[in-house]
Amino acid sequence: MDGSFWHRKWERNEIAFHEREANPLLVTHFKELSLPEGSRVFLPLCGKTLDIHWLLSHGYCVAGSELSKIAVAQLFAELGVEPRITAIDPVSRYSANNIDIFVGDIFSLSRGMLGQVDAIYDRAALVAFPELMRERYAAHLITITDRAPQLLITCVYDQRLLDGPPFSVGQEEVSRQYQESYDLELLASADIKGGLKGKCAAAEKVWRLKKNV
Repeated sequence: MDGSFWHRKWERNEIAFHEREANPLLVTHFKELSLPEGSRVFLPLCGKTLDIHWLLSHGYCVAGSELSKIAVAQLFAELGVEPRITAIDPVSRYSANNIDIFVGDIFSLSRGMLGQVDAIYDRAALVAFPELMRERYAAHLITITDRAPQLLITCVYDQRLLDGPPFSVGQEEVSRQYQESYDLELLASADIKGGLKGKCAAAEKVWRLKKNV
């Protein structure tokens, strides 16, 4: 799976993955990160998620990474602000008050480009990558954020019954990808009502990842 897959999704408006409200698991569990107001939260593969609206409305600053210019243009239009666009080869930064979205391949985003990150909220990124790319993604995320704490939401189901994305990422893999850099705590597990895409039983898992010593 390459970037063209996601570009086609946005070009065709095939965005069933876009939720119509802030994710309830974010609303319930974000406080577990114990972040002071004004903290900068990074959302990898953010799309135009309404989770960004929720974070901004609660006094946080937001940084995001997104491949699709269409998604980012729609995000700022829905926020009602005109972004300042700056080319930082090979990505572009779309900025407004308290928000910076980096448009391009997340693997081209460096720590220097991204700047300070106080926490990561990953609802859509780890589960978006196929298995062979997840290790690369996790290592890159750790590097560019300097092991910032995470609120991570994964999806778990029988991968034999349905092709991703979202891909199934269980406890064993979360541990494998992150246990060397973080202390891991499973905060909650919630069944997905009606199953994943209405086709198979699935659950969302909420993890808190705290930088280890």
